[in-house]
Amino acid sequence: MPLPFLTADRAFDTADDVALPFDDRDLWRRPYRPGPWRVGAAALMLLLASFVLFAAVIIAVTGGPSAAGLVFGIAAVVIGCALRMLRMGVWVSAHGVRHVGFFTTRTVAWQQVASVRTVQQPVRWLGLPRTVQGQALLLVRQGRTAEPMAPLLTTHNSDFLARDGAFNRAADAVEAWAAEYGRG
Repeated sequence: MPLPFLTADRAFDTADDVALPFDDRDLWRRPYRPGPWRVGAAALMLLLASFVLFAAVIIAVTGGPSAAGLVFGIAAVVIGCALRMLRMGVWVSAHGVRHVGFFTTRTVAWQQVASVRTVQQPVRWLGLPRTVQGQALLLVRQGRTAEPMAPLLTTHNSDFLARDGAFNRAADAVEAWAAEYGRG
């Protein structure tokens, strides 16, 4: 008995080459998957938050509501930090490129981008002060000095550490977006 709903045959039966309904180029999207270091750190923070929430429930049942509220607030901050950590990275759309850091977000319109290129240079290892030799994806803005902004992506950040192939695909994707929507 064939089970067509469990196979991918129906997806290839149509001859239409229509864009998928969720393929909206105006929405901000990350051109790569978050790396295991980033996801692992966020998972550990969420695990810590679950213990803190459990402690808050115990404090609320046995103690005063003000102490429980404080512990709930601490858990909310830890959850917020974990979600912000997962949101960090480079996002692209038809409007421009967005570099989301933990505390800051910089958005550059494609019309302001002079070039996006991959270079060999010393890069920070997991965002720490220690530098190692690696590759970085740099963005140079129009009308500014030839000095680029901080690297968008590096081979040694929490998304691409020990994943050189993933870095190359992500850098190529961002460069392709810049070539398609930039001035050039």
